[in-house]
Amino acid sequence: MGLVVQKFGGSSVANTERIRNVAGIIADTYKAGDNVVVVLSAQGDTTDDLIEKAAELNPNPSKREMDMLLSTGEQISVALCAMTLEGMGLPVVSLTGWQAGVRTNSAYGDARIKRVIDERVLTELDKRNIVIVTGFQGINKYDDITTLGRGGSDTSAVALAAALHADLCQIYTDVDGVYTADPRSVTGAMKLEEITYDEMLELASLGAQVLHNRSVELAKQYGVNLEVISSFTKQPGTKVKEVVKTMEKLHVSGVAKDTKIARIALVGLSDRPGIAYKVFSLLAKKNINVDIILQSIGRDETKDISFTISKKDLDAARQIIEENREIIGFDHMTISDSVAKISVVGAGMVNNPGVAASMFEVLYNAGININMISTSEIKVSVLVDIADADRAVQVVHDRFFSEFGR
Repeated sequence: MGLVVQKFGGSSVANTERIRNVAGIIADTYKAGDNVVVVLSAQGDTTDDLIEKAAELNPNPSKREMDMLLSTGEQISVALCAMTLEGMGLPVVSLTGWQAGVRTNSAYGDARIKRVIDERVLTELDKRNIVIVTGFQGINKYDDITTLGRGGSDTSAVALAAALHADLCQIYTDVDGVYTADPRSVTGAMKLEEITYDEMLELASLGAQVLHNRSVELAKQYGVNLEVISSFTKQPGTKVKEVVKTMEKLHVSGVAKDTKIARIALVGLSDRPGIAYKVFSLLAKKNINVDIILQSIGRDETKDISFTISKKDLDAARQIIEENREIIGFDHMTISDSVAKISVVGAGMVNNPGVAASMFEVLYNAGININMISTSEIKVSVLVDIADADRAVQVVHDRFFSEFGR
């Protein structure tokens, strides 16, 4: 008898028919002899609907009260799924995040899991109950409900799998695995049988929406066996693990697109030590993550710094920079939110020179201008105009994954 953690996203439990389908998957796993812990997201667009309802009453509610509101979506899902399994004659119990022992910090709206106290879940498993847990939420030291941010149910599932030493953590989605690009928008995208933690983490961080990046970080840290699989088909999924057998065959594992970014350029900064520190330490204090950074060569005792951030942080970044204009000392600031980041990722890139050159060549042939470049051992990212984003992903994917490209 093994222990399997299964997570189902909002589209998988969006309506009555789909909840019955999910209950069938859970029942099959349970009847096969495994203990089962299930993590559910809110149904369909429930979270967005709740956000809209809040805005109708208060355009600027506190994050604590928003967490109290948004946590109800997952509670509806787990209760309905538990009732469905009860109707099938199976032993089941639904638990909120706090009942399942998920303890977090107090960053309302974007909390981090500090630990999982597994006593209650283990007690229910000892009774051979199916345990269904609300994803996306936990409780802090003040006994307040917290939420983990968008994609947080993935993190909930992996954290529970790690705490319970589960044999497998299955992430059920509306796609049947991890693809070389988004199959809904890129022609010729291929499903991968397996992918490394590092590759998946890069893809998740660079715009691929299959797994939340924090869930992949946890899986790598605790050695959780992950599988991304469809809740709508019975096809094998994609395994995410430390080492994959196909690593030497493919230099590139995937191409990702991120259109939820913005570029800020600070022009006319003093060309002296400590300026970059001033800029980025101010942003760090506001928990604003910076991605691609480009600094020009000094000229006439000045330099320019350009960097990218998430669009959601743009207003806060603009405000903090303007408020500290005299401290930083720059001539003017330019901002663009009409940019996109295109990235290629692959663990095999480190031993195969020429990947970046091939990417740049195909973009040049397509007449797509590159604004900024960032590289690491397993990724190359470029910034392009958002109008060119879809075409850029397609031509780059064709280069690396078409029969000619391979």
